[in-house]
Amino acid sequence: MPRRIDPADLAIANALFASVAEEMGVTLGRTAHSPNIKERRDYSCAVFDPQGRLIAQASHIPVHLGAMPTAVRSVLTLAPFAPGDVVILNDPYLGGTHLPDITMVSPVFIKRTLAGFVASRAHHADVGGISPGSMPLAEELIQEGVVIPPIRLVDRDKLNQPVLDLLLSNMRGPNERRGDLDAQMAAQRTGEERLREVVGRFGFRHSSRLMSALMDYAERMTRGALTAVPGGDYAFEDFLDDDGVSEDPVPIRVRVSVRDGAVHCDFSGSGPERPSSINAVAAVTHSAVYYVVRCLLEALVPGGEAVPANEGCFRPVTFTLPDRSVVNSGPPRAVAAGNVETSQRIVDAVLGALAQALPDLIPAASQGTMNNLTIGGWDAERDRQFAYYETIGGGAGAGPGGPGLDAVHTHMTNTMNTPGEALEMTYPFRLVQYALRRGSGGAGRYRGGDGIARSYEFLAPAAVTLLTDRRRRAPWGLNGGSPGAAGRNLLRRADGTAVELPSKAQLKVGPGDILTLETPGGGGWGKPEP
Repeated sequence: MPRRIDPADLAIANALFASVAEEMGVTLGRTAHSPNIKERRDYSCAVFDPQGRLIAQASHIPVHLGAMPTAVRSVLTLAPFAPGDVVILNDPYLGGTHLPDITMVSPVFIKRTLAGFVASRAHHADVGGISPGSMPLAEELIQEGVVIPPIRLVDRDKLNQPVLDLLLSNMRGPNERRGDLDAQMAAQRTGEERLREVVGRFGFRHSSRLMSALMDYAERMTRGALTAVPGGDYAFEDFLDDDGVSEDPVPIRVRVSVRDGAVHCDFSGSGPERPSSINAVAAVTHSAVYYVVRCLLEALVPGGEAVPANEGCFRPVTFTLPDRSVVNSGPPRAVAAGNVETSQRIVDAVLGALAQALPDLIPAASQGTMNNLTIGGWDAERDRQFAYYETIGGGAGAGPGGPGLDAVHTHMTNTMNTPGEALEMTYPFRLVQYALRRGSGGAGRYRGGDGIARSYEFLAPAAVTLLTDRRRRAPWGLNGGSPGAAGRNLLRRADGTAVELPSKAQLKVGPGDILTLETPGGGGWGKPEP
């Protein structure tokens, strides 16, 4: 007779499966070479069942985790698998997010039985393409870097050296890239070992039942929580400043329909694909909406009980995504900014719609951008290529519970900052300002959080790419609160001339030039007290 599954079993299993993903993340962060992974922790790890369904994830990057199930399903086409296999991919149209985010997926076997999969996704500081950092103002995906379909990087414990050589020969800073790929493979091996231990503890059959029960439990909790949202249809429209090619704003339109514990998001009317990289693939749009649902669960589940982060949470959520739109682009469109900027605006639009249903719960808009900065070139002092990537925090939106936080990463990014000391040890530039942007949060009963002012002085010639937003359209306030301040990108040349840069730009800089990013503040909430 099968063992009965009681609440204690379920809680223990959920913690153990999640611990597999957490330990993978610790391994990856501690063994990586690049500051982007080692310091900023721009990576995510998760555990899947034998059918490729998400079972558990670590508290890593929202935009990675919501899209990773699609990537694992793409990997399943390579079945049958063998112990020791590691599959690599980054194709955004097969479940990736953008090309720098490289995913590895490993099957986990107990003897000859497939017990599940472990997966990691890390943002590598360069994967080739037309500009250092692989986040260019591009029109086609191939311009952004090397495109990797699902392929075995390791086959039955044997490294596929020709594949690795091919990848590294198309990336800048190949030694650092190799170190980060090795770190990711170490995380995979850690995950395999730990998942085998967990499944071995419960036994294969009971472990499979626990995986299914965890997904069903998460679905029940999600549907139950969503019944607290008043039924109805709620529409909202928000805009990206531009697409980096023209100055035309890019609309994101959504109608959120809530019925009987289920949510449907219809993005009809959103802008068509653009000849730039602000296009988001469907997996990124799914990620943004799933993130909002997870935020709702934190607020709506009675007693603050945590809902397991697995596929069950996503079952009550459905979509209408117009083909060949900025929320559902198709090949060969470029997508780098769609992952990092359009995803943020999708979150803003969905939260704006839900604010009509839950006016005493939803906060004002946060900064609404990741303020992406890539810098690359030749470091003559260290005699090597370099490629640097960073997202920069800003102000969080205020809410009914209090003011927004200052200088934090918000919504679809969950990374840390790269310390100035680490930057100056690694790259030919230095930080000359890193401060709160005082007064940039929107006024209200509760004030929005302040943004950041961060200035880089270049010590060597370099190529710079900016993918930012909320430079022309400020983050909105709610319930009478004022908008936060829009961001600004400023360049002061060594000769003293200064210019304000657009939200999306590529430029060359030289020694003595100073680039400053002033990030947006969060929107205020409520009318100010008289």
